[in-house]
Amino acid sequence: MNMPPRPREFAEAAPRANTAAGLRAATRGRPVNLKARLSAVLMLLTLAGTGLVVRAVDLQVLRKDFYQEQGDARYLREVPIAVSRGTILDRNGEPLAVSTPVESIWANPQELLQHTDRIPELAEALSVDEGVLRQKLEQRADKEFLYLKRHLNPDDAKLILDRKIPGLNAQREFRRYYPSGEVMAHVLGFTNIDDRGQEGLELAYDEWLAGKPGAKRVIRDRLGHVVEDVELLREPQQGRDLTLSIDRRIQSLAYRELKRALLEHGATSGSIVVLDAHDGQILATVNQPSFNPNAINNGDTSIRRNRALTDVVEPGSTMKAFTIAAALESGKWKPNTPIDTSPGSMPLAGHIIRDTSNKGLIDVTGVLTRSSNIGAAKIALSLSNEHLYDMYKRVGFGESTGSGFPGEAPGVLPAARSWGVVEKATLSYGYGLNVTPLQLAQAYAVLANGGRLRSPTFVKDGINNPERAVIDPALAQTLIGMLETVITPRGTGLRAAVRNYRVAGKTGTSRRAVAGGYDSRYISTFAGIAPASSPRLVCVVVIHDPKGAYTGGMVAAPAFSRVMDGALRLLDIPPDNVEKWYADGAGNWAPVQAGDAAPEYAPGATSYEEGVPE
Repeated sequence: MNMPPRPREFAEAAPRANTAAGLRAATRGRPVNLKARLSAVLMLLTLAGTGLVVRAVDLQVLRKDFYQEQGDARYLREVPIAVSRGTILDRNGEPLAVSTPVESIWANPQELLQHTDRIPELAEALSVDEGVLRQKLEQRADKEFLYLKRHLNPDDAKLILDRKIPGLNAQREFRRYYPSGEVMAHVLGFTNIDDRGQEGLELAYDEWLAGKPGAKRVIRDRLGHVVEDVELLREPQQGRDLTLSIDRRIQSLAYRELKRALLEHGATSGSIVVLDAHDGQILATVNQPSFNPNAINNGDTSIRRNRALTDVVEPGSTMKAFTIAAALESGKWKPNTPIDTSPGSMPLAGHIIRDTSNKGLIDVTGVLTRSSNIGAAKIALSLSNEHLYDMYKRVGFGESTGSGFPGEAPGVLPAARSWGVVEKATLSYGYGLNVTPLQLAQAYAVLANGGRLRSPTFVKDGINNPERAVIDPALAQTLIGMLETVITPRGTGLRAAVRNYRVAGKTGTSRRAVAGGYDSRYISTFAGIAPASSPRLVCVVVIHDPKGAYTGGMVAAPAFSRVMDGALRLLDIPPDNVEKWYADGAGNWAPVQAGDAAPEYAPGATSYEEGVPE
């Protein structure tokens, strides 16, 4: 019986079925190799474990620092430890500049911008414009630190932080405070918002005062709060205190009297320097106008200069003391050598040198007493350029005093080889050179210190300040005696007299130099020593642009008298003729009454020593 052929698919499937069935049949009853299977599993586990170990070694050994840094960057922070700036004290231990703790508010812009609904509240708390605050945050959206307000009272800062605004934190800082305000402003200067010195002694001794901030590592949470102090990285070094030579009492006295002098004479500015002649320590240096270092603004920055050290003037007739010193040193002149100054004017190389009146026949001492420009010029012309220049240079003109004050001017003393006869003559009475008030005080301190020069200093202790002999002591003593005659009814400086003390000094009046010559404005000067019997203090007063009476004897001398009167008593310096002082009733006797008018130069006189050659 013939069967029909099977379909192809069926024909191919049958062998496969037969084959699978055969295999099952063939393997049925054969034992399973469990050992091989276990070995395979163990091999796989070993490979996986080895991979994990290799990865762990890579993470924890080979690239440990990288991952540690990544973790620390998220939670571990190095934060500074603020240090207090050193206190500045006066010579008696009174604080002149102190640092007080404050708080500065800062924010993490990245976090704060995630809570923009809190920005209006924050702006209100900080008392700033909301739009400005938002703009600042958006401009630094990629940063993690932004100061929002600096130097807040700690209580005010706490009120802001109590609002729990995300991303907001506070940082401890210190702010400088100056108890004496504008009285000490030009000496101390001030610091910036980061507590770094910007002017004055704050700048000069910034490294000494500032100290070195410390550092510690802390763990912060995601809100920026310190969770734990991890380690101290660097010990903070507090700023060191600085004790100045300045006497706060004398400084305040000088400031008051300078301000009074400017008001009385309608002057625009002025300076006073008080120096201890024995050791060169500066007891006071004041200027007007002044500023408040506790409230620095962007106003007129020129008033921040310590004009007593940074601004120069032509010293006028105060220079005659050193012209006479050179003359006596030369041996050609003696204190009583006569000089004819008639008829009150002297033609010289196409110019005319004038006295304010015909002083006639006077002696060398009289050149100082009556402030004769003609007498000083004749003496100078008899000396060599080199000798006269050497005298001026020895007492400190033409170079910085070495006080260490930032921006101190060295002044200008033209080289001797450049002097013509007119230049030489005018230099003798204080024109053609420039000095600072401190330089002038230093020069007069040479006379007061027995002919020895010391650099002025603002620091009381610890400064090596050697002295050097520049003038014979006997010559210095002779000059002081000659300068005492200035403070008499015949002299130009009677108003500089100090009750119960002998005073030596010299008046000076110079016109203000302008481009092309001199204008009608004046600079009134007085440089003096007290007590003349046993010199201790030197004081220089410089007043710019007085109105009305403008001479040194009328404007600067009275301020000198008042400052010295107070300073001598504050320092307990005994008065002259102390036995008679007590016998007559302490304080009732005065060898010369300060403020009495000299007959020849009564109140209302306008000039007696202008001295500008025509």
